[in-house]
Amino acid sequence: MKTKNNLENKELADLKKERDELEGFSFRDIINGTALTRGIILKNIGLVFWLTFLGIVYIGNSYHAEKVARQINRLQREVKDLRAESITTSAQLMYVSKQSVVMQRVRNSRLEVKESVEPPYKIKK
Repeated sequence: MKTKNNLENKELADLKKERDELEGFSFRDIINGTALTRGIILKNIGLVFWLTFLGIVYIGNSYHAEKVARQINRLQREVKDLRAESITTSAQLMYVSKQSVVMQRVRNSRLEVKESVEPPYKIKK
């Protein structure tokens, strides 16, 4: 019975001590570093490290997301430019491959090639 009362008294004393430590916790204690030497902080140092780690991961994830967003925007602009260039190139190719333009180039280059006057015909088996 006596040991039970001693344990209860010790637990009450510990709780009172922790309450007193929390009541005296001020901004000045955080700035000058004495808050880190208090028992409640030392007891929960694992939690403090875990929260710090999560904060660092959160900040890193934000930076990574911004970097990916900038890269996506850059690639979308590049695709838009390449699509416009592709359309321009295909239009130029269509113009250059017209029969009249081909014949004009052949005449200008003074090649001895003549245009066929007979229409093409299908070979039957």
